[in-house]
Amino acid sequence: MPILYRVKGRTVLAAGLPRVVARVPGLRRLPVVKLIAVAELALVARKHMQHLDAAERRRLVELVRRGRGMSPAEREELRRLVSKLDARAFAGSAMQRLSPIGLPRRLTRARY
Repeated sequence: MPILYRVKGRTVLAAGLPRVVARVPGLRRLPVVKLIAVAELALVARKHMQHLDAAERRRLVELVRRGRGMSPAEREELRRLVSKLDARAFAGSAMQRLSPIGLPRRLTRARY
């Protein structure tokens, strides 16, 4: 049976936590609440990344890895891909997950 934690009224699955802790150096020293917070942020990021199809996700990774050496056309492509992610909704969703108080819907809901 998977291990479940209650955090801020939410149930969080932590079945794979021991394996992750064993692989990542320094993770064992972090308190469990911080680990859960990081995991929740990863889930929020995953949800927003699913707005891109597989080819767009791969291209986004390529452009981010290239960094400052991008051409103006590549910068425009990066801007277009990031706009599809709806950064405002992502930031609102992340704040909602970590905030002890509720946030207004205009901050946490996507505009699409």
